[in-house]
Parts: sequence; C-alpha cells; structure tokens
Amino acid sequence: MSEWTWEWKGYDPAAEPLRESLCMLGNGYFATRGAVPECRAGLVHYPGTYAAGCYNRRESVVAGRQVVNEDLVNLPNWLLLRFRLRRAERAWGPWFTPDKHVPLDHRHTLDLRRGTLTRVFRHREETGAVAVEQTRLVHMGDPHLAALRTVFTAQDWSGEVEIESCLDGEVINGNVHRYRALNHHELAHVRTGTRDPHTVWLTCRTSASDTGLAMAARTVVADRSPASSTLRPARHRAVHRLVVPLTPGRPVAVEKTVALHTSRDTTISDPLGAALDRVSSAADFPGLLDSHVAAWERLWRGAELEVPGRSGRVLRFHLFHLLQTLSPHTADLDVGVPARGLHGEAYRGHVFWDELFVLPYLNLHFPKVSRALLNYRYRRLPRACEAAAAIGRAGAMYPWQSGSDGREETQEWHLNPRSGRWLPDHSRLQHHVGSAIAYNVWQYCEATGDTEYLQTKGAEMLLQIARFWADLAVFEPETERYHIRGVVGPDEYHDAYPDAALPGLNDNAYTNVTAAWVLGHALDLLRRLPAWRREELLDRVRLDDEPPKWEEISRRLWVPFHRGVISQFEGYDDLTELDWDAYRTRYDSVRRLDRILEAEGDTVNRYKASKQADVLMLGYLFSPRELRQLFQRLGYDLDDEVWRGTVDYYLRRTSHGSTLSGLVHGLVLARARRAEAWQYVQDTLEADIADIQGGTTGEGIHLGAMAGTLDLVQRGLTGLETREDALWLDPVPLPALSEYGFSLRYRGHWGVRIRRLSGQLQIGVPDSKESAIRVVLADRAVTIAPGETCTLVLQDDPGG
Repeated sequence: MSEWTWEWKGYDPAAEPLRESLCMLGNGYFATRGAVPECRAGLVHYPGTYAAGCYNRRESVVAGRQVVNEDLVNLPNWLLLRFRLRRAERAWGPWFTPDKHVPLDHRHTLDLRRGTLTRVFRHREETGAVAVEQTRLVHMGDPHLAALRTVFTAQDWSGEVEIESCLDGEVINGNVHRYRALNHHELAHVRTGTRDPHTVWLTCRTSASDTGLAMAARTVVADRSPASSTLRPARHRAVHRLVVPLTPGRPVAVEKTVALHTSRDTTISDPLGAALDRVSSAADFPGLLDSHVAAWERLWRGAELEVPGRSGRVLRFHLFHLLQTLSPHTADLDVGVPARGLHGEAYRGHVFWDELFVLPYLNLHFPKVSRALLNYRYRRLPRACEAAAAIGRAGAMYPWQSGSDGREETQEWHLNPRSGRWLPDHSRLQHHVGSAIAYNVWQYCEATGDTEYLQTKGAEMLLQIARFWADLAVFEPETERYHIRGVVGPDEYHDAYPDAALPGLNDNAYTNVTAAWVLGHALDLLRRLPAWRREELLDRVRLDDEPPKWEEISRRLWVPFHRGVISQFEGYDDLTELDWDAYRTRYDSVRRLDRILEAEGDTVNRYKASKQADVLMLGYLFSPRELRQLFQRLGYDLDDEVWRGTVDYYLRRTSHGSTLSGLVHGLVLARARRAEAWQYVQDTLEADIADIQGGTTGEGIHLGAMAGTLDLVQRGLTGLETREDALWLDPVPLPALSEYGFSLRYRGHWGVRIRRLSGQLQIGVPDSKESAIRVVLADRAVTIAPGETCTLVLQDDPGG
C-alpha cells in the first residue's frame, strides 16, 4: 500500500458490510457502495446506490403505532454483473458467487488519487481457472455516469464465459437491521426496456415523493464481438447476456457504462431520454477513466494535505470520502450534509448539525459548496418559521433532523436493540441546531468575505434564529436572569429530569451560551449593515422593536454552575454518580450506556453520564479568547482554572457514544495543552476504519467526524481563525502531529500554503493581483504580499 491506496485482502463475509462502506465511490450527485458486482442484497452484501437529496416518505406500524418516516432511497442496483464458465461442448458451470465459490488471491484496492476501486481474484472450478480483474468508477467529471470494467483471462484452458449484466429494480431499503420493522419498499412503477444493440434501461418512481428515476446501461466487449448478445427486459430487471470465447492468456474486457438521471435534474426533458442519450454518447472505459482521473486531479489540487505517517494516510482517506459526498457538483444541488454520507441508510440519510464540523473545512477549500449547503437551510427558512409559530414562538425553529422539505424528520419512537423495546424519542428538542446554522453562516462569511451573502440570505437566517431564542427565553425575577427551558443538549443521553412527566431540561449551558452568541452577532450584523439594507431587511422579516430586548437577553442568559464547574444543565449536580468501573467490568463497551441502562430497566436520565461532549462543545466552537469574552458578556468570569476543572469533570463522566465525542475532546485538550489529547484524536482517526462502534460503519460512515479530523489539522492545530479581515494563528503543540502542511483558499487567494516543521510556521501566498494577507499571532502580526513566503519561529515549540 502507498499513501494513496488502501487494500483489503482475502474474502471475509463478516467484514463485507464495513468494507463496502469504506470502498464507496461517489461524486456528490450519487454514490454506490463497494459491494461485489455479482451479488444482490442479502445478509452479507448490500450494493446500495443513493442520489443526494432523493428521499421518500412512507407509513409504518411499529408496536401498534402508526409512524411516518422519510428515508434516503436505495436506488435500482446498476452494479449487478455475474459470470459463469464452460468448456467447448460441455454444460455451463454455476454462476460465480464468492459465498459458494471461495475466490483465490482475492484483493480490493481503493485508489484515492484516481477515485477507483479495483478487485482482483482467481476462480477455479472443474471447467478451469480464470483470473478476473474489475475496476469501477463513479465519474467525478460527469456526475451522471458510472462504469465497471471486468477483464477475464483464462488460464490453460479454452472455452466460453457468459456474462449477465443487469439493472435491478427489485431492491428495498434494507441496510439497517434495526429498521426491519419499518416499511422498506421505496420504489414503484418499475419499467424496463432495451435499445439495440447494447443498451438496457429501467425507470421507476419513488412510491410517495413521486421522484422519477431512470438508468441506462451499455455493456460491450472491447476489441471483439461476442459469440452472442441478448437483451432481455423483465418485470423488475433489465438483463443483457453475452457469451464470449476464452483462450489461454488472451484477456477479454467487458465494459459496463451506466447513466443515471432523476426528475430533480435541471435542463432535461425527461429522465429516461436523458439517461439514454448520455450513455450512448459516453466514451469507452479508457476514455471515461482518463477524464475521471483528470477531474480528481483538479479536486486534489484544491485540497492539498501533507501529514506524515499513518495519521496522514487516514486523514487523506477521510478527505476522499468527504469529497465524494460533498463535491463541486453539490454546489448545483439542493441538498444538506447527510450525517452518514451517501454510504448507507443509517439515520435515514437525514441532515442533522454535522455541517458544524464539515463547513469549516469546506469554507477554506470549496466555498461554493459551503454556500450551497447554507442555501439548503435558507430554502427551508419558511418551514422553520412555521415550526416556531406552531408552538407559539416567533422566529425560526430549525428541525433536529431534516430531509427533503425542512419539516422535523426526527422519529417519534426509536428501537433499543438491546431490549427490543420501542421508546419515545425526544431528540427533536435539540433546538441548538439553530445556533449551529447561525454559526455556520457567520464563519462562512468571515472565511470568504462574502458580504453579499451575509447581508441577504445569511442575515435573514441569523435574525430569525435570534428571534426564536429571544422569544424562548423567559425572565425570572428571582435570579434576574433569562432562562431557556424544555430543551435537550448535544449530550442526547439526558432528555428529561428523573421521574418528570414531560421531556426537556432547563438551562442547558451549551444551548444558552450559543443562543447568547447568536443574539450578539445578530445585533452586530444589524449595526454593520448599510442603512438602506437594514431598513429593507427589517421590513422583510417584520422586525420592529425586538432588537433592544435581544441586547438585554444576550447579556443576561443564565449559565448554571456547581462545585466550581459549568453545569451541563440546571440540576445536573442533583443526579446520581454512576459506578463507571462496575459497568466497564460488566460490559465490553459502555459507549451506548443509554441502551445498557434501559435494557436493565433503568434510565441514563438519573446519572451524571454523557454520551458525548456537551458543555465542552463550547471549547470546540470558540477559541479560549472567544469563550472568555462570551462569558464576560454574560456576566461570568471564566478563568483557566474553572475551564480546566470543567474539562476534567466531564472527561470522567463521558462514555463517548458518538464518533464526534473523541474529536471534540481531542481538540479541547489540545487547546489546553494536555498530553492526553492525542489518544482522543487517534480514536477519531480510527473510528470508521476500525469500526470502533461495533458494526455501525457498515450502515454509513460518520461524515462529521471524518471532516472534523481535517478541521482539527486546519484550524485546531494551527489555532486558525478568520476574523477582522485577517488570518489569526495560535499553533497548538501536539507532538504526534508536529509536522503538517496544507493549502487553503482565503478570500481571493487560491492556494495559500501553511506548513509547520521543526518549530517553524511557514506561510506562502501565491502570486496574484489580490491584496496582501494580514497574519496575526499571539506575539506578532505580519503582512504577506502575493508571491511571498514568510517563515515564523514558534516560541516554546516542543518540535523545535
């Protein structure tokens, strides 16, 4: 293996779900899991294909209750291609499948630089042995194309190979076992057909959302004519069978090229016509491969990353999957950030708050993609305002889980697989998602200088989110403070007080502090706007005499403390201490402590135990300087001792049941110059590759954690902030990652290089006609003109 390739050797059915997720290929428009082509979906294999933003809503009956869920749809399987062999004058052998015929010398190679997955193996049976090499791609240049090339080479025998190339519409959403009780039939009205001489096609519609889908597949034998070629449309499958002579040592290459279109596409008349036209005009496999690789080369130039060793390999792997899920093609789509990528069906393909961990990286590399993801939220602003109004509140209440149209998609019931019980789900009370959206707007505009966006769409979102927080906050004369009640924080374990009749917690510290941040920045924005734009905006959102109240609330929101540390929420100190040692002794893993306790007839709401960072998320979003200023604005003194005590307190009480938890703790500890930071960073780097949560990665990678590790290098280790029209740097010493380099796009500068090596920080600005960049460190400030490189010696650097 090189720094650009990953290999999986041998064939292990139990490991296939994980490998399929990790070998997914995509281009931002659609993606296909890395399943072996000859197998349909079952207990071992799951050849899922997903188009970004293609959802379907349907009803199910769960535990006697009718529920409605919207899911990312598993599309017809374009990958299906199987083969069988025979010698002359003999009967055909069985269709090859790895579960019945163990492949020899089996190996998958994922090439990150080229964006290809190659599989090689040998198959031996009574007929003879054949070497097989398969290479696939999902085209990064043309987002509607994918291709699979299969090369057969007979070894010491002559005969024939029969190839069956299919488009299979008989698929369901079946990737997540715990969803098995739900209605999983998403497709309807499947039709198939052919177009001579080499093409089959399939159309269908999603059963409720009525999205039209069309695939066309062209299968040819390169450089020779097959002995026979038959196109066979069937009810749910379109089949193309070819028979090709085999002679020893002479390879036979079969090329399958597929085009996908949906009725969501622009500039097409109909999906089927577009798919047929595109596949008929597509180049052969070598031509497609060349243009695909060239597109990836352009992409990698905008995402340069240099980190030595194992960490660098994993970071590039994470970057590869981020770029496949959210590529430049995303900028043309109405989609959000799917928490589990386009890699599987966990979380139903929904959009949570993960852009909070994704956009900081994209802002400085692919800002058009960031803007498109923010536009996804802006288009759903009216729905968020309707949601707030429905509970008697002003402003915008964004959903915790979003899908096609911005309504709340969070399930009302969820299954605990340990107990088999369906339980009420109150995670929709995580209103802090609105603060995350506001934060993303602000950070995008600071990084890109996109004042037009900040003053228009961004301003509308920011003001409506601020308005919601101001209306939700209630003044309490006894404390002379404002309080926010009935919410759930990022921890997610705690959704109610013990034995309480109603869900929700009071004064979650993270929620209140970020709400204060939103209110303060909304006021700052109003002050900065040109007078004409301010009046226009206030009229558009019908904002009259509310801002003065925002000023008061932003300075007087309550933040609970206990025993010298920040309380996760009011009353946290009244909870019972958990016997962590006992539970770690009794169970292999306590990451999902909530499920363990519920299966025991208990509830995590009784204990001082967190799933993931909650209070400490504040240390992830805000630099130590910003955090101190936020608390000072609220009238609290947050000194180093209080923050250090808060960090230690929650470290001892967190089960890390989310892949985001290690990421956040790693960065917070690194900023605090703590040696144990590396262990948390390392856990996050390995989270999906090693599937540390025991089977969840097979249902989709964790995109927020993957992107967060990139941001950890880009912003966390450098202390990078984009504010006040400057790059602010405060490098963090982390010995295990003491050398790194990357390029970024800042304002009009493409390819600003930042490199740390041997106690020095080197910053290079590419030659252009843009203005010089101001760089600010704790002890100095420098101005770097285009075409210049500045080398700064870091003080007290352990790597120096």
